[in-house]
Amino acid sequence: MTQEMLVQEERNRQVAAAVLIGLAASANAMSASQTERGTYTTPSGRTGTFYSPTAAVIAQNNAAIQNEAMISATIETGEGNMAMLEQAAIKDSTLMPSESYGGQLHLAPPTDQAGAAKTYTIVITVGTDRHVVEVSQAPAGGIIAE
Repeated sequence: MTQEMLVQEERNRQVAAAVLIGLAASANAMSASQTERGTYTTPSGRTGTFYSPTAAVIAQNNAAIQNEAMISATIETGEGNMAMLEQAAIKDSTLMPSESYGGQLHLAPPTDQAGAAKTYTIVITVGTDRHVVEVSQAPAGGIIAE
C-alpha cells in the first residue's frame, strides 16, 4: 500500500470515528437531559411527575465529562495513527547515508486454497541487494516470514 493510500485510509477512519463519536455524544447528552425527570406513585395510588434540578446538573456534568473523554481519546488515537504512518514513511529528503528504512506489507488471507496453507516467495531488489522472503500463510491469518 502506498503512503498516500495508508494516509487516506486513516483519514477515512477518523471521519467515521468522528461521526460515530458525535452520535454517541449526542445520545449521551440527550439521555442526561432526561434523567432529572421522573414519575412517582403515592401509597394512596396518586401518580405524578417531578423535576430535580440537582439531578439535572449532575447528569449533564457527567455526560459532558464522558463526552470529552470519548472525543479526546478519538483525537489522540487518530494523531497517534498518523504519527506512526509518518514514522514508517521514507522520503527522499529525510534519508541520509547509512540510515535505514522500513515499511509495511499487508497480505490478504488465502481464499483460493480451499482452507489449505499458502506458501510463496517475495523477492525484493534494492539497488544491487536482493532480499528473498519466504512466506507461509495459514487460513486463520497466521503469517510466518523467514
